[in-house]
Amino acid sequence: MGDFDLILDKGKLRRIALDRQGLLRQAHFGRGKGAVLRAIEQLGYVQIDTISVVERAHHHVLRSRVPNYRTAFLDQLQREGKVFEYWYHAAAYLPMRDYRFARREMQAAKRGESDWVRSRDRRLMQRILDRVRLEGPLKSRDFEDKRTSKEGWWDWKPAKRALEQLFIEGDLMITGRDGFQKTYDLPERAMPRGVSTAAANLEEFAAYLVRNCLRSHGFATRKSFTHLRSGAGIREAVATVLEEGVAAGKLCQFNTEGGTVYWGDAELLDRRAPSAAARVRILSPFDNTVILRHRCSALFDFDYQVECYVKAENRHYGYFCLPILYRDQLVGRMDCKAHRSSGEFNIKQLHLERPQALSRGARGGRLSDKTDDRFLPAFAQAVRDFAAFNGCVGVSLNQCQPQRLQGLVAKALAG
Repeated sequence: MGDFDLILDKGKLRRIALDRQGLLRQAHFGRGKGAVLRAIEQLGYVQIDTISVVERAHHHVLRSRVPNYRTAFLDQLQREGKVFEYWYHAAAYLPMRDYRFARREMQAAKRGESDWVRSRDRRLMQRILDRVRLEGPLKSRDFEDKRTSKEGWWDWKPAKRALEQLFIEGDLMITGRDGFQKTYDLPERAMPRGVSTAAANLEEFAAYLVRNCLRSHGFATRKSFTHLRSGAGIREAVATVLEEGVAAGKLCQFNTEGGTVYWGDAELLDRRAPSAAARVRILSPFDNTVILRHRCSALFDFDYQVECYVKAENRHYGYFCLPILYRDQLVGRMDCKAHRSSGEFNIKQLHLERPQALSRGARGGRLSDKTDDRFLPAFAQAVRDFAAFNGCVGVSLNQCQPQRLQGLVAKALAG
C-alpha cells in the first residue's frame, strides 16, 4: 500500500482509539487489582500528578477504566513489584515488564545526558545510598535534619534532591508511597526475580515506543511516537521501525479527511470499529486519551489545554477542567472541586460545546434530539459516580454554558 492511498473516517478512528484505551466498554479490563494491572499494561504508562482539587490524575485515569477501582490496588501492585515509577514523558507508573526500557533512560541520566538534573553532590548521594543499603527501605522524611541549625549534611533540600537524582539514575527505586511520601529502596531488593535489567539499545527502544503507542491507541502520527523525546537519533530509529512495519504488511500509512497522516496496525484498521454506547465518562486532564493536544485536536476536533499552568487572568475554562466524553466524542469540559470535608462536589463551570452531539436546542423542557436525549441522564449519573469516588455525597452547579441548558442540567443532577 502506497503512502496516503487509504483515507479513513474520523468516526471509525475515534472508536478504534477509545476501544484501545479501554473507554468504550463498561469494564474493558475487568474488575479488581488484576484489571488495574491489565489497564496499565495496555496503556503503557499512567501519568502521576499531585493536583488534588479532584482525585489525583493517576487514580482518576484508572477509575475511568476499572469500575470498582480503589487507590489501594495501585499501592499493592507497586509493593508487589508489578508496576514501578519512572519517567515516561512525565512521572508515571509503568508495567514492570518494561523496566529495561527505562534502564536506557537511567543510564543516560547517569552519563549526564539528561536535562533532568536535581543534584550533582556525588558525596551526599553515596552517603544516602549507603544508608539505604544498611538500614533498608527509607522514606524521604528519614533524611530530614531535626535540628534547628542547618549546618549538618542532612539539610533537607540537598538530601531530597540527592534522593531524586539517585532515583532518576536508577540507583534507588520508589517502592511505595504514604500519601506523597515516597519510600526508596535498592532495585535489587525491590524487583521481582526474572526482570531484565539490561538496558535496551536505540533500535529496541524505538520499537518499544512504536509498540506502546499502537497498542494503546491503534494508530498514531510520527510526532506522537516520539513525544518529548529529543534527538535526531530516536526519530530516525522510529522512522525505520515504521518503514519496516509497512514493508512487512504489519502496518499501514493513511490519512483522514483533514489530511492528518497516521501509521496504524493494518489488521486492526481492516476490522469494523466497535460501537459507542450512550455513556458519559469524565476524564482526567492527564488521561492518556487527551494528553497529546495535537492528537486530541486532529481526532476529536477538540482544542484542549489544562489551564492550571495558565495565569488566572488568562484562563477561559477554569483551573482544572475535566474533559467530558460522550459516545465517541469529547463534548465539553467542567471545572470542579471536591470539598471532601463537607462532602460537596462543586461544578464551578460546565461548558457543553458540541451541540451536534448533544441536541439541536432545548424544547419542551428536554433536549430535542431524540437520538441523544440520553446525554443528560448519562452525564448526571457519571457526575454522581465521580463525586462518590471523590468522597462526596452532594453535587452543586454554579454555571453552565450555554446558559439555556443550566436548568435542565441542574434538574438532572438533582434527580
